[in-house]
Amino acid sequence: MSDTPWWRGAVIYQIYPRSFLDTDGDGVGDLPGIVDRLDYVASLGVDAIWISPFFKSPMADFGYDIADQRAVDPLFGTLEDFDRLLAKAHRLGLKVMIDQVFSHTSDQHEWFRESRQDHTNPKADWYVWADAREDGTPPNNWLSIFGGVAWRWEPRRCQYYLHNFLSSQPDLNFHNPDVQQATLDYVQFWLDRGVDGFRLDSINFCFHDAQLRDNPPKPADQRVGRGFSADNPYAFQYHWHNNTQAENIGFLERVRALLDRYPGAVTLGEISSEDSLATTAEYTSGQRLHMGYSFELLVDDFSAGYIRDTVSRLEAAMTEGWPCWAVSNHDVRRAVTRWGGDAPAPQLAKMLVAMVCSLRGSVCLYQGEELGLPEADVPFEALQDPYGITFWPNFKGRDGCRTPMPWTGAADAGFSTGKPWLPVADAHRALSVATQDADPDSVLNAFRAFMAWRKAQPALVGGSIAFLDTAEPVLAFVREGGGQKTLAVFNLSAAPAEFALPAGHWQPAQGHGLPAVPVDGGAARLSAWGVLFAHAG
Repeated sequence: MSDTPWWRGAVIYQIYPRSFLDTDGDGVGDLPGIVDRLDYVASLGVDAIWISPFFKSPMADFGYDIADQRAVDPLFGTLEDFDRLLAKAHRLGLKVMIDQVFSHTSDQHEWFRESRQDHTNPKADWYVWADAREDGTPPNNWLSIFGGVAWRWEPRRCQYYLHNFLSSQPDLNFHNPDVQQATLDYVQFWLDRGVDGFRLDSINFCFHDAQLRDNPPKPADQRVGRGFSADNPYAFQYHWHNNTQAENIGFLERVRALLDRYPGAVTLGEISSEDSLATTAEYTSGQRLHMGYSFELLVDDFSAGYIRDTVSRLEAAMTEGWPCWAVSNHDVRRAVTRWGGDAPAPQLAKMLVAMVCSLRGSVCLYQGEELGLPEADVPFEALQDPYGITFWPNFKGRDGCRTPMPWTGAADAGFSTGKPWLPVADAHRALSVATQDADPDSVLNAFRAFMAWRKAQPALVGGSIAFLDTAEPVLAFVREGGGQKTLAVFNLSAAPAEFALPAGHWQPAQGHGLPAVPVDGGAARLSAWGVLFAHAG
């Protein structure tokens, strides 16, 4: 497998820098904090880290509103801190991926400050500007994901500008070739600095319909989106015109051509469209993105049938590309809470990691998944997320998955000597790294054991996948590759479940760090959230 690109089958650990470790006492995590904890990350057995934005930003959307794509925000440190992080990660054998946000900037970016002044400045056409209708209303019916109209009036130009997200996140005009080139230029800046790849935020939002056509209405029974709720007016439309335009393909090919000049550099695109699986397959075919992922497993749906059907649909559509799967990230409730309720069992956390890391593809795991952290309950008065503040109380926003990493059981969880930017959850202190390090049966130590075992399983890292037709709540499939054939079985239930092994001779696998499953006469009895791996003999 030495000729296989490093990212195929890789496990990528997402670090949300605000909440990882604070070293200067301001209550916000920073790049030196990541440097201090890279040995811990390496001990997990993951292959790479993905660092959420640390660029200069007014932090209206906590770094996803970038004011300078080449500068580190002083809140997080300096470029020299990033260089130290990169060097240490590489010494530890970790690849480093960073977020890039192509589709929009902060309204404090120098490009937008210039663009908004008038119609004739050099950056006048760098953002999506449009005249009002005759009655002064916005040019079309497009809506923002964060609620309300996707257009904001600018009196200096007497025009509206487009914002698919916050009004302080104006959308760039990728129909302008100068915008495309400026984007490629700052991507190259980070490649030259030595990064190994990029997670591309909302990559299908770069281009908009140049004719500004209205989005058609969506029937009430279809108002179910990935990453937004049915009470958000954004769910009331088919988003055919404000994103996922055909012109994006050519730009992705330009991005790929740039990365091909840097051996081993990789792109991972975040995709949220009307048919995210089809778009993921399209965007990863040919010389486009290396990998893509969507919100399909970041939802409340939790059944063997849903997971089997979702992965199978992508497998059928993705004839060339490579998938990446995730069940948690910084935008959704933590998986053990979504799928296990308010008091999730430790075995659920162990099972979820094993399950997602056994699907065909690469994997993104979010900080704290290795501890089995549940969603934190952040009171309204402590909320920071503008999305949650707007939609409270039906939707509490994203703060509950962004609370500080619990390193110890102390009051501050070992995160900061100051007041943390979000409160530390009491339940998290009991699940701290220090506590779990000392417990041989902990989620953390099971995680480490599983990752070490997985690396030695060629079928799991890069093999094919074939699902078995099982009844709920059992999910089962066979992975085959590298001279190995492995059966993977997961009980997606808090009650025991029976599973009849397929025909053939199967030998239960050892050393994966999960509780053993007894097999008797071709039948396995899975305990609550139980997992069985077996090799064909």
